[in-house]
Amino acid sequence: MSDFDPLASDAPDDALAMYADLRGRCPVAHTDAYGGHWALTRYADVAAAAADSRTFISSVRAVVPSDPRGLRRPPLNFDAPAHTPYRKALDRTLQRSRIAKLEPRLREHAVRELAPMVERASGDVAQEYGARFPAWVTTEWLNLPDETAPQLADTATAWVRAWRRMDGPVVNEMSERMYGIARDLVAARRTAPLPVEDDPASSLLAERVDGQPLDEEHLVGALRQSLVVGMVAPPILLGSICVHLSRDQELQARLRAHPELLPAAVEEFLRLYTPYRGFARTVAQEVELHGRRIPPAEPVTLVYASANRDAEQFPDPDRFVLDRPNIAGHLAFGRGRHRCAGMPLARLAVLVALGELLTGTSGFEVDGPLEGARMPEIGYVSVPLRITGGAA
Repeated sequence: MSDFDPLASDAPDDALAMYADLRGRCPVAHTDAYGGHWALTRYADVAAAAADSRTFISSVRAVVPSDPRGLRRPPLNFDAPAHTPYRKALDRTLQRSRIAKLEPRLREHAVRELAPMVERASGDVAQEYGARFPAWVTTEWLNLPDETAPQLADTATAWVRAWRRMDGPVVNEMSERMYGIARDLVAARRTAPLPVEDDPASSLLAERVDGQPLDEEHLVGALRQSLVVGMVAPPILLGSICVHLSRDQELQARLRAHPELLPAAVEEFLRLYTPYRGFARTVAQEVELHGRRIPPAEPVTLVYASANRDAEQFPDPDRFVLDRPNIAGHLAFGRGRHRCAGMPLARLAVLVALGELLTGTSGFEVDGPLEGARMPEIGYVSVPLRITGGAA
């Protein structure tokens, strides 16, 4: 028996209304969709489960719906201690000093990728700017050749679309292309390693467990995962932010006039428009919560998008509140061992993308039908804009 239907509507407002209803009447809800899974929708429950990696494990199911081929890649699909060396190696390359070095180049990429939309005075901010700029973010972080970025943007976009349709053959084809990039990267770094603090592949190659290097296929898999994780959420998040700013022209003008407000605004946008609703765990033993018994065999989605709209944690949760007092507690990047490894880079990418969009225009508004994301995401995957002109 299903308590809710996650497939009822792709419209973000409908999904958020559904989760608001569940928070009130059925905070531990079950659905038969995607083979059956549970959903935790209240902030306290989601935060506690995300922090309890011994009970809520990631090695069985880490997302709903899952990759149709059932592949497992570190670190997302591994539990501690197996996931730890991969996470340690990647975290080493995401320190503040490294991220700061990337910002000037990222701003150059953002300005260039935005230019065609500004020149046309129109375009789909999610499908165009929102899809192509993140490819440059990933390319710069991994120190890939510049020619990789357009290839990655096209391949990752095709992979994501096929994954949402559960189209196994296309998922496999696009995934193999990204595996090829990852394998070539590993081969290049074996020959000419870079400083481990500045290069994820070199860092993974240098990592040791009991004196032994990381498993070759898992190392390649970690880089393959790194190629795509930064490509899924940014178009949805940027699209959702642009919908919000189209509806609130006063806020759009204020942020354009006062760029110093952008860091605080980005945090509130991350809370409001968390792009994931399907990250999952599986309980290691039966868990009872709010009178419901969750068996170990069934996945449990941690609905971060719902948790971040919980009025018990964030008063007036559906309203944009700049400098919200407890904004640091939002769960847009998860929590615990499996919080988003790329969180510092993702924050910078959103800040740069939005900042350059506001700087490079004098105004924009939605100009056409919107398309909502399907599970496991929530937000807008297509946002056509009319741009009223370049920045004054």
